[in-house]
Amino acid sequence: MLETRDLTIRFGGHVAVNSVSCAFAPGTLTAIVGPNGAGKTTYFNLISGQLKASAGTVSLDGHSLSGLSPSARTHAGLGRAFQLTNLFPNLTVLENVRLAVQATRDGAHRRGLNLWSIWSDHKALTERADQILAEVALKSREHATVASLPHGDQRKLEVALLMALEPKVFMFDEPTAGMNAAEAPVILDLIRKLKKDKTKTILLVEHKMDVVRELADRIIVLHNGTLVADGEPAEVIASPVVQEAYLGVSKEAA
Repeated sequence: MLETRDLTIRFGGHVAVNSVSCAFAPGTLTAIVGPNGAGKTTYFNLISGQLKASAGTVSLDGHSLSGLSPSARTHAGLGRAFQLTNLFPNLTVLENVRLAVQATRDGAHRRGLNLWSIWSDHKALTERADQILAEVALKSREHATVASLPHGDQRKLEVALLMALEPKVFMFDEPTAGMNAAEAPVILDLIRKLKKDKTKTILLVEHKMDVVRELADRIIVLHNGTLVADGEPAEVIASPVVQEAYLGVSKEAA
């Protein structure tokens, strides 16, 4: 269970996230929606440790993550897609994913054993990386350098790295942004597949309401940094506060 309690951040006199308390259970996909500037990505950054909270706490399975670095939170089980900033542009696609797999596993590559055991371990890491690349439809590009990839393929690689970390919590911030109509379904199919694993928790920031309606088990709505709605998709989307704050419909019209 991922939980935030009274999570808050202030930038000078501006409160970007205002005392947000929410719990996210395994086996659920929660969509976080709201107008531009609502605090959605900032909330993600507070959970993953990219930003330091002014007040409040973050915990996972009862263990506090507050005060931990982003990398320590990753080791604790948080997986955040970082919109291309974690890619190594001069390495190949395969090398990027293999490094991510390697980071989560014990083996000869960590212990400096004999060459045979190191080769065997390297082979296993490569096989797992190949498996992940096949799942994100990048196997044919495995020997290409990341810098040479078009934007859509870089976004797919970003998801591949997240999968390689095998986190308890998957955090996707607009995963299909910048993708064309042919590329986006690959990412959405991967998220559907991840949803089937009821031990995993998925958080999704997404502006496309058709995607939210299809994938989400629950929607929370942020507006001016404050949690204004939380519930089942149909109920939340139909609520007057969401119609006004997110969809731009007046209360009278709603």
